[in-house]
Amino acid sequence: MRRRTLLAGLAAAPISAPALAQSDAARTFRFIPNADVTSLDPMSTTSYGVRNHGHMCWDTLYGPDGSFTMRPQLCEGHTVEDDGLRWTFTLREGPRFHDGEPVRAADAVASIERWSRLDTLGQTLRARTAEMRALDDRRFEIRLNARFAPMLEALGKPSSYPCFVYPERFARVEPSRPFTEVVGSGPYRFVAAERLQGARAVYRRFEGYVPNPRPPSLLGGAKHAHMERVEFLWMPDSGTAAAALQAGEVDLWEQVAPDLRPVLRRHRDVTMERVDAGGFMAFLRFNHLHPPFDDPAIRRALLHSITQADFMTAIMGNDRALWSDRIGAFPTSSPLANDEGIEALAGPRSFDRARAALREAGYANGPVTVLHPTDVVNNNALTTVLTDSLRRSGLNAESATSDWGTVLQRRARQDPPSAGGWNALIVVFGGVDLGGRGVLPLLRGNGRGAWFGWPTSQALEALREEWLDTPGVDAQRAIGRRIQAALWTDTPFIPLGQYYIDAAWRRNVTGLQRGLTLPINVRKG
Repeated sequence: MRRRTLLAGLAAAPISAPALAQSDAARTFRFIPNADVTSLDPMSTTSYGVRNHGHMCWDTLYGPDGSFTMRPQLCEGHTVEDDGLRWTFTLREGPRFHDGEPVRAADAVASIERWSRLDTLGQTLRARTAEMRALDDRRFEIRLNARFAPMLEALGKPSSYPCFVYPERFARVEPSRPFTEVVGSGPYRFVAAERLQGARAVYRRFEGYVPNPRPPSLLGGAKHAHMERVEFLWMPDSGTAAAALQAGEVDLWEQVAPDLRPVLRRHRDVTMERVDAGGFMAFLRFNHLHPPFDDPAIRRALLHSITQADFMTAIMGNDRALWSDRIGAFPTSSPLANDEGIEALAGPRSFDRARAALREAGYANGPVTVLHPTDVVNNNALTTVLTDSLRRSGLNAESATSDWGTVLQRRARQDPPSAGGWNALIVVFGGVDLGGRGVLPLLRGNGRGAWFGWPTSQALEALREEWLDTPGVDAQRAIGRRIQAALWTDTPFIPLGQYYIDAAWRRNVTGLQRGLTLPINVRKG
């Protein structure tokens, strides 16, 4: 394996990017993200690489602090009146866009409108909104026709999709038409002239940025741009990434490859820790628009053969401290985690039973196209296991290999697989997408309005609405059990396990916020 052959000469491995002069190095922060910045518009994809880019360039109205409590970010605060049906928000005085224009309430309103068309939680807010309007330059109101308890969680969610605030002229662009110019409201400017697709994205400090007055705390406090320049360097080869970190050519690596953890742990100038304590969950996502997975019986057939431990060991090895199986709809860190119907995935595994169930469902050996990104280490390994499991279960599965950017483009297509669409893929969500009510997008069943895969499930939709409207953790837990029971019947996705990934950084790096690995608030030296 190429990655392992690099271990012998790790410290001396070549670095593709040019070395910085010492003076430049002190002002520049180099970051290896988990995925490339494949698009400049954060509403064009749920990729974490693009999400990270978004948090560099834009701010949200609210954001989670280190305890994942929502705090004002661009907002100064809000009031709630009329029995929860009227929310009035006030923006902070001072924030400006990168073109020098002030951030106005009209920008926020237009941004919420654009975001709510695609985001699964935003769609619920949109359905419950009677009117949304700017009252003046700093105040806007949302009038609801039904209460919406997770309002702040929706406006402050840090991922998939964050409700970033764009200039109104950008926010009025249809989400289906990604913009290609970046005029942000965040601490860094995007340097378009230095972008190298598939290799590098560059950001420079926005001198006109006015940080939140509270101390830094994830995304719910100040976002300081201490570094003059930040570079996102996409290094799909993990050995090269580890070598660059050891040599001091990069400062922070978002996700350390598991087999390189021992090497980095021994290096005196490298710190390796778990930044995202919520871990990650992997899922098999079906395309419900086309055969064969438009048939719930065919989706359920795979519950006989999918073995979560096979997927987890493929990426994390045999160390059980790094992963968990017997995972249902919710991660172990969630208060909604439960064992309802878990024997569907934890009972005896049998490819023979899966093949029999497929025959009974009428599967006629039609092709199954599996999207397979080869340049994202974990997704590559997980998809290799998936394709093998599908074939052994009796499906005529074919692996459509490509780079991550191509997978993201193809994932968004609703065409039949023969016309550029797809049937199945692996998706991974981090802790920030798993903890809050209504945040995990896979739990929507609103057809073509749902997250990629587009399932229709009246049962899941009804339970989700009830969950959003129910106060109290105990009552929500009871609904969580019913949601998980519905999962084994409708099977819009299959959980593949939960795992934990460390980040690694040079020991001279300070200010990294726990919960999300971002080069914001960081210093060197």
